[in-house]
Amino acid sequence: MTFKCISIEDTKKLLEKDNVTIIDIRDFNSFSQGHINNAMHVENINIESFIKEKNKDETLLIYCYHGNSSKSAANFFAEKGFKNTFSMDEGYAGWIK
Repeated sequence: MTFKCISIEDTKKLLEKDNVTIIDIRDFNSFSQGHINNAMHVENINIESFIKEKNKDETLLIYCYHGNSSKSAANFFAEKGFKNTFSMDEGYAGWIK
């Protein structure tokens, strides 16, 4: 399994047409100060339950601060069997520009 990197522009298109699970992997304080609408905060304490409960066929969009850490997270989810996984380039910093 692999993941795909996606631009912010393409992310917006994806969110308009697909049923997407959005995952924010930043720290909780950053998440609580602002995040993409409908994003879930996923971190070490809830990742195993997320993996068990989520449908592996759903589209996952993962973002972090600047688009770097989300790549390894997207790869992790792809290795766990998620078939349609994206890492958003530029992260939340790019999203709010």
